[in-house]
Amino acid sequence: MAERPRFPQSIRRRITNVGRRTRRVPHDAVHHPLFARFYARLSVRADVRGGIAAHREELLSGLSGRVLEVGAGNGLNFAHYPATVSEVVAIEPERSLRQLALEEAVKAGVPVDVVPGAAEALPVKSEAYDAVVFSLVLCSVRNVDRALAEARRVLRPGGELRFFEHGLDERRGMAALQRGLDRTVWPLLFGNCHTSRDPLASIRAAGLELGAHRRLNVPEKGPRLPSSACVLGVARRPEGG
Repeated sequence: MAERPRFPQSIRRRITNVGRRTRRVPHDAVHHPLFARFYARLSVRADVRGGIAAHREELLSGLSGRVLEVGAGNGLNFAHYPATVSEVVAIEPERSLRQLALEEAVKAGVPVDVVPGAAEALPVKSEAYDAVVFSLVLCSVRNVDRALAEARRVLRPGGELRFFEHGLDERRGMAALQRGLDRTVWPLLFGNCHTSRDPLASIRAAGLELGAHRRLNVPEKGPRLPSSACVLGVARRPEGG
């Protein structure tokens, strides 16, 4: 049997390092491939049957200038941006959802750039955007306070936070059920989604001025689900900074 060639130690180290680099898989901030496939199908159905498409239209109505959308999912908001929006930068941390969002971006009526990133560390400059959009995403971020602090950072003074989120139900019985689900199976089954977070309280705690908003149920008809209680509205970064 032929003897294997022996390389000097410096060359062996370089060969080993090259092997490690080629085996390295790009890291995604979020990786829920099974849930992503389920969510992609469910969200399209809910837009039509659950009336969510109309809520997206209301959420984005009247926006203009540069917009940052955090947690864009499969890009279902893109078709609802008005022509007064000059640019949308859409952050999506999950790889398969990001690919679907890229396909929707091509069809959008405004320029949309889909990029990887996490809500808690947005890869954009401070005070660079006229509006930040959160649409059914605060339920699943790892840290709500950090995500909203980042949104405040990237908004220009006076800029708007548009939000459409589900959260804590006003009814005590359902709220107790939500808390129980959040401590057990719900986040595991639904991509770290939590049903009992309070988006309005978190927005106020982030130093944003809460503006017009309303509570609604999704779906509006039929049985009340742990994720049915929603709020839709606007908040602003104070003019003072």
